[in-house]
Amino acid sequence: MQKMDRPVKTIAAMSKGVPLLGRSALLCLVFGLIAPPTGPAAAQNPSQPSPSGYVGDAACASCHKNESASYQRTAHHLTSQLPTAQSIHGIFRAGSNVLTIVDPANADGEPGLTFKMETRGNRFFETAVTGFPPNFQQRTESIDIVTGSGKRGQTYLHWQNDQLFELPVSFWTDGQQWINSPGYHNGTADFSRPINPACLGCHSTFIQALSDDPATNRFQPDTFVPGISCETCHGAGASHVAKHTGKPSIQSKVPDDTILNPAHVSRDRQVDQCARCHNGLQRNPLSVTFKPPPAPAAEHPDVHGNQVGLLERSRCFLSSPSMTCSTCHNTHAPEQTAASYSAKCLTCHQWQSCGVAKRLGHTIASNCIDCHMPVEPTTVIVSETAGKQVHATMRNHWIKIYPGAHLP
Repeated sequence: MQKMDRPVKTIAAMSKGVPLLGRSALLCLVFGLIAPPTGPAAAQNPSQPSPSGYVGDAACASCHKNESASYQRTAHHLTSQLPTAQSIHGIFRAGSNVLTIVDPANADGEPGLTFKMETRGNRFFETAVTGFPPNFQQRTESIDIVTGSGKRGQTYLHWQNDQLFELPVSFWTDGQQWINSPGYHNGTADFSRPINPACLGCHSTFIQALSDDPATNRFQPDTFVPGISCETCHGAGASHVAKHTGKPSIQSKVPDDTILNPAHVSRDRQVDQCARCHNGLQRNPLSVTFKPPPAPAAEHPDVHGNQVGLLERSRCFLSSPSMTCSTCHNTHAPEQTAASYSAKCLTCHQWQSCGVAKRLGHTIASNCIDCHMPVEPTTVIVSETAGKQVHATMRNHWIKIYPGAHLP
């Protein structure tokens, strides 16, 4: 069956028998790449398959209460979840749960296409409706996995037996609106975009793929562990738990070789941990998923998923042997406002030396970030919905002088 790039004329294209398209899913591109997949953590259900040595977040929380409690609210932890009224940010109430792609009365005579988001009991669904009245045709699929913390938006996935697909409608936080999922052709009711392991490698702790093919979308559903767990970054915790069980304190200045503590490894290794997902196209396994950026990217790289690569170009990073991602970011706590990071800048820089200090005075000390790390649109995450383009925006981690950026 050919790829649908025009408004649908028949519901046959929406049947469950549609073969996989030859394109990898763009879930990895949706709303930012986050968290390094250094290895899967244990499934929370002990009956589910899990890699040797992994114990799950609950085991960590028994001793690391403060870090665990705050980490539960981070975008890393919330990057994928099971569907609930709390985890799904999309609006399902009447009047706000419909996305009209093609009006039935359009001048070209194409059949109308509308998506409706509904709840049935404690489950959530997306339905595509097409055709001319009274002969409507429709297809409904359930929301089985929620991806995206909601900071920018969320995309939803559904299972067909052991195959995982991206649903055609996403929720965009800016404007509280439903949009075509990034990468979908406007005017199509396509439910067959496959989700491959590289996507879930950054958007979940673990799922068992049923093939070594990097483009596969076949998984063992009961192995899915949502979010990014403690052990994703710190490694398997069984030996660590065994060593400290029953002891009055786990605090020690002596490195513990039973667990990975980034504070005790080299800067390069610390940055490499983050780079596994926060380095965009430099991360080789994503080569089958990412659309290569245009040629000017060498001079001005796209901001999506490339935070480490951009940071490493920065003079701050090159001049500061101890600077890492965690110099500014506390991975155990929710992100702060952008301006609040200015205090980090001023541990090395004096605001008086800024080129606009004489004109703007001390007020610049409250927000170095918007000038020297501006928010920019990405060309990788783009939704085309009803004739409008929506670009995700992300903060550029190439710290430098951007003439005129966000100056009053």
